Amino acid sequence: MDKLKKFELMEKIVRELEDLKRSGQAVLEKIGKIEVDNIELGDSRLEKILPDIYQRTAENGDAITELLNAFAEKTDEFGVKNNVDQLRQQQEIDGNRNA
Repeated sequence: MDKLKKFELMEKIVRELEDLKRSGQAVLEKIGKIEVDNIELGDSRLEKILPDIYQRTAENGDAITELLNAFAEKTDEFGVKNNVDQLRQQQEIDGNRNA
């Protein structure tokens, strides 16, 4: 895999991790809303289980954030080390010549 393709794949993974992080935040919000609704309802099973689900989801969110930050930094470093901006410019020039 050439360096530009590798960098583009790394960028895609960063975007997917960002999406995963946002999805996890949405799940936490939904759980919170259910917990609030259950205050009025008073279902003991929801009251017992939802806090555990919330905690595990929050922990997973923390792990995703940590992974995202580390991988985004690695991606940036790879881009700088391999001069990806120049590779993209060269690819554009080469593409224009072949058009």
